[in-house]
Amino acid sequence: MTQPLPADLHALKGRFQAHARALGFDALGVAPIEIPQDEQHLVRWLADGFHGQMGFMQRHGLMRSRPALFRPGTVRVLSVRMNYWPGAARPAGAVLGDPTRAYVSRYALGRDYHRIMRPALARLARQVQAEIGGYGYRVCVDTAPVLERAYARDAGLGWIGKHTNLITREVGSWYFLGEILTDLPLPHDSPASAHCGTCSACIPACPTGAIVAPWRVDARRCISYLTIEHPGSIPTELRPLMGNRIYGCDDCQLVCPFNRAAVSASHADFAVRHRLDDVELTQLFAWKRAEFEERMRGSVIYRIGYARWSRNIAVALGNAPTSAAVLEALRARRGDPSALVREHVHWALARHGSAAA
Repeated sequence: MTQPLPADLHALKGRFQAHARALGFDALGVAPIEIPQDEQHLVRWLADGFHGQMGFMQRHGLMRSRPALFRPGTVRVLSVRMNYWPGAARPAGAVLGDPTRAYVSRYALGRDYHRIMRPALARLARQVQAEIGGYGYRVCVDTAPVLERAYARDAGLGWIGKHTNLITREVGSWYFLGEILTDLPLPHDSPASAHCGTCSACIPACPTGAIVAPWRVDARRCISYLTIEHPGSIPTELRPLMGNRIYGCDDCQLVCPFNRAAVSASHADFAVRHRLDDVELTQLFAWKRAEFEERMRGSVIYRIGYARWSRNIAVALGNAPTSAAVLEALRARRGDPSALVREHVHWALARHGSAAA
């Protein structure tokens, strides 16, 4: 393909943006590939061991901040965002305030966003390719080694808040990000300006103190990491702080003033499935493996597997008020085939008194 002229590149960027809106994305911006300050931040974060057991963060190294190492020839990052806020779900505060019910992060209440965004991004790239001919690109949605929030900021889609999530003044932070790495030298946008100011509400809101300083999160203490990425036993000192959060955590976003402007997602697949916005812990803990496999297939939760799912619920049951239903649910799984689950069940029973254990 002959590279477009500068005037054509501006029009081409407009085509990308128009197609993106038609495919359900809320915004598309373009960023240059150089992010030296973010790269230094990544290096320090890894050196501090804040990535925990996420070995893939270490393995990919500087590839996250140098996309041309991942997709040779890349000169621009096209960043998109897609709102997922489940406006019809039971209010998050109400669920968190009821320790007998399970809290699932808002992004995980509907269908797996990878299955929605990746095909849409690939279609976007192909639509433009059909119009202008071949060009080099790579579609990325979360699983690729890309510092997506840094590129989204430089593409003008929002700023990185003190909790390290991306925020926009218009709709807050309840959205997914995706990227197209490309060799098209499109005109890039200006980085979004920051508007956190003196607000630091997100830092004390973290139940486990994982936000150790503004823009610095120790994943080893983060409930999202502990319930999703962490493969083994959850540190005993952190278990009581997790409350009823069984998959992810939204506390730092829930207190953000900019999320008062949140609007419901337009994509129907982000609607609540299997009543995960309002379900009792004992009911979920009674699921057999086959039930988990059937109901969570098509959800991001499926990836953690039945054992981690059960581990997380056992911790939440240990934090729930003592009741006959809670004790019965825990006792029923004292002999669980998984040593990981058994350990957390025994801990939970001990929380309810030695007689129960």
